[in-house]
Amino acid sequence: MSVADPVRRTSTAPAPSAPTTAPAPTPPLTRSQRLAGRVARWADTAVTALALFLTRWSVPALRVALGLVFLGFGALKLFPGASPAETIAARTVETLTLGLVPGAAAVVLTALMEIFIGITLVSGRLLRLGLLVLAVAMVGILSPVALFGAELFGHGVTLMGQYVLKDVVLVAGAAVVAAVALGARLRREA
Repeated sequence: MSVADPVRRTSTAPAPSAPTTAPAPTPPLTRSQRLAGRVARWADTAVTALALFLTRWSVPALRVALGLVFLGFGALKLFPGASPAETIAARTVETLTLGLVPGAAAVVLTALMEIFIGITLVSGRLLRLGLLVLAVAMVGILSPVALFGAELFGHGVTLMGQYVLKDVVLVAGAAVVAAVALGARLRREA
């Protein structure tokens, strides 16, 4: 090298650059955190599977359950004294028909309607006709609230009043079954 030549130096140090901050290393998960993650994933899978199962089977199960209730209630009315609703059914039908259908015939008519409704709901055959008969029956089933309200609820709710009020659940269940029978569909939101 000559005196006029600058000294060449090679450096292994990197050229200065803008300061960077490296992300802090994430600490490894603890055993309980890993377990919690697995449990959460399993729970999500189970909930999704349950939602799919219920979407598919809840309405058919409701339909069959309602059918069995109507079959049972109807069959009891065929045996005098076996149904706790025999008296109220006779009085209601007799009142609604302005006396044209007397008490004993009213109970048999109610029994046959309920048995028909039950068969259609359980089997799924003639379902729309069964639901139409059910709609007519529901008017009769809930009429005691208006016709005999003082007797059913005069001084607190009587046992017969409770029996009549539980029919609200049957009406709600029947509405769901009817909606699906007429084309509504349950679907699971994503």
